[in-house]
Amino acid sequence: MTKKYIPRLLKKYREEIVPQMVKKFGYKNRMQTPYLEKIVINVGSGEGSAVLDQIAKELALISGQKPIKTKAKKSISNFKIRKGMSVGCKVTLRKKRMYEFLDRLVNVALPRVKDFSGLKDVFDQQGNYTLAIKEQITFPEIDIDTVDKIRGMDITIVVANNKTKQEAKELLTMFGMPFKTRNVNSRE
Repeated sequence: MTKKYIPRLLKKYREEIVPQMVKKFGYKNRMQTPYLEKIVINVGSGEGSAVLDQIAKELALISGQKPIKTKAKKSISNFKIRKGMSVGCKVTLRKKRMYEFLDRLVNVALPRVKDFSGLKDVFDQQGNYTLAIKEQITFPEIDIDTVDKIRGMDITIVVANNKTKQEAKELLTMFGMPFKTRNVNSRE
């Protein structure tokens, strides 16, 4: 009988993070603990559908899942975009693939970013976190020789079951997200 594979961060979440969060925030039940619902990776392209196949191929390598092509919701004449035209690709990761991607993002991709000094801790009203990566080549799955153009991507980490932004930040910090430490004397 073979053991069922459990991603490293999922195991860490269940064994270490949940008890620490219950203790720190005083939850009455471990089911009140915030958890990761999904991670959405979005790559936009202003060049039209000719380049979308290359973007989709790179996004599939990074995420381990086939992306879908996103379409324009309305026409924008200044950008020569028509309603229904393909303008980008996106992937929604859940469960094991989500934890695998987060592990690679935190431990491999972000340390490879040039002049990296930490992530800003800006969350939306629901406690979700969005970060932008300027180059897809920070992921080791992408072969630099096959890249025709450097493209960026938006990565949204959706945290569910959190009451405050502080709970969401604490959860992501425990997963290893390298947030900037704020200086009292700095002007940021």
